[in-house]
Amino acid sequence: MRLTFGLLVASVAAGLLSVAAALLAIPAASLQFGLIMLLALLGYVLVDRGARRVRWVFAAGIGLLAVVAVRLLWYQEQVDEAGWLTYGQGVAKTSVLARWRVMIDRERLAALGLMLGVLCLAAGVLALPSRGRRRGVATTVLALLLLAWFGLSAAREFGRYPLLDLLGTVWPALLAALVTMGALALSGWRADRRWLLPAGLFLLSLEAAHAYADLAAAWSAWWVTANPPNGTLLTVGVAVRTPTEGFPQVSSAIEAAIALAGVGLVAVGALRSSREAAAS
Repeated sequence: MRLTFGLLVASVAAGLLSVAAALLAIPAASLQFGLIMLLALLGYVLVDRGARRVRWVFAAGIGLLAVVAVRLLWYQEQVDEAGWLTYGQGVAKTSVLARWRVMIDRERLAALGLMLGVLCLAAGVLALPSRGRRRGVATTVLALLLLAWFGLSAAREFGRYPLLDLLGTVWPALLAALVTMGALALSGWRADRRWLLPAGLFLLSLEAAHAYADLAAAWSAWWVTANPPNGTLLTVGVAVRTPTEGFPQVSSAIEAAIALAGVGLVAVGALRSSREAAAS
């Protein structure tokens, strides 16, 4: 019992330090503390003995998200060391665009890990015992509203760029968002008494939508630079992502808080729901 509580406290503390590092604009430290938070949360889920039915699938989801954090940490270190996306001083534009495309592919790989992680979390939600109907209707309506907002926001980009090329890049993040919103719709039937599970899935849905917006914005900026309009001369400087319309832009600290709080609430809420169902 003490070990379980200690791991939970360590996870919360590391999450707060991650948000603080993001607030101080120290991305590497923020990712490091975020990874520690996920690892402590993984230990908390594995040590818990009251939810054997679902703990392994939730542990798999958290583990995959930890792998994504490791990948992003490595990628951040590469960007800090290289600082490349500059044009001039003998660096060819085609070389810069190629390396920019490599950066986007790495982000897509991270989005693929995110998709697999939320798939495991969604499978864990489905494995939880079904409970009240009224709460299920509430989360279904909320998920549909969120899906409508996401669809309208994402559809604005489809007419501006080659659709197949865009989907070929953003599909992992797109699926991650859709799966998370689907899990949110189903979470009401399986929610714990304090609604930690739906709250966590709502935050993860927002984070998945933001991940999609980031990846789509990075690809669209690359595509515009690589395919400038006729008669327009574009130069490649530091890669600044154009914000995707319809998706609110938030600070890195808020983004870190939403992502980490979402994962933590899902894990704790799922274990509580499983224990409550077993006790009833």
